Amino acid sequence: MRVVLGLQLVLLGLCGSGAQGEGGGLSEVVELSEFQKTDPRDAVEEASEQTAEQTYTDIWAGVRTLRDMVVELKVKLKNMASSLKDSESQVNELKAELIVTKVHVELLQRENSDLQARLSSTESELLIFKSRIDELERETTGFFIAPVKGVYYFQFTVFGSLNYNVGVYVYKNNQNMMFNVAWQHNSVVEYFTNSVILELIAGDELRLILPGGTAVFDSEHNHCTFSGALLFPL
Repeated sequence: MRVVLGLQLVLLGLCGSGAQGEGGGLSEVVELSEFQKTDPRDAVEEASEQTAEQTYTDIWAGVRTLRDMVVELKVKLKNMASSLKDSESQVNELKAELIVTKVHVELLQRENSDLQARLSSTESELLIFKSRIDELERETTGFFIAPVKGVYYFQFTVFGSLNYNVGVYVYKNNQNMMFNVAWQHNSVVEYFTNSVILELIAGDELRLILPGGTAVFDSEHNHCTFSGALLFPL
C-alpha cells in the first residue's frame, strides 16, 4: 500500500514537472516571438527608411527653393537686359548729339576764321583809307576822291552873299547828283544845309559846283563846310 502510494506521488511529480516544462516552453516561444519583432536589424532598417524619407523631403524642398531662385534670377536678368538696352539707346542718342555738336563747333570755328580774315581785310582797307584821307587833307584840291569802295555820307553847309542868290550842285564824277538853291530877297543872308548818301567805288570823285548867277560867302570863321564819312566798305 505504501509502495503504490509512493508511485502515485512520483507520477504526480512527473506530471507536475511536465506541466511546468510545457508551460515554460510556451513562455519561451512567446518571448522569442517578441524578440524577433524587436530585432535590432529591423529597427536600423526602419530608422534608415525614416531618415531617407526625411532626406528626400529636404532635397525636394531645396530643389523647389532653387527653382524659385532661378525663376527670380531670370526675371532680374530680363529686367537688367531691358535696362541695358535702354542705356545703350541713350548712349547712342548722346553720341549722335555729340557728333552734331562737334559739327556745329567746326562750322562756328570756320565762320570765326572767316570773320577774322574779313576783319583783318577791313582793318587793312581802313588803314589805306585813313592814309588816303591824310594825303587828301595835305592836298587841298577842293575835290573828294573815294579811296575804297563803300557807302559814304556827305554833308554841306553854304552861307549866302548879299545881293546874290546862293546855290550849289553836287557832282559825282561828271554826273549831277543834287541841286540846291536859295533865292536872295530883301538883302537877307541865307544859310542852307543838306546831306546825301552815295555808293562810291575807289577813284570816284565828288565835288561841289556853284551854278551861274549864284555866290557864297566865307571867311576864316568857316561859314561854308563840306564833310563826309565812310559808313561801311563794300
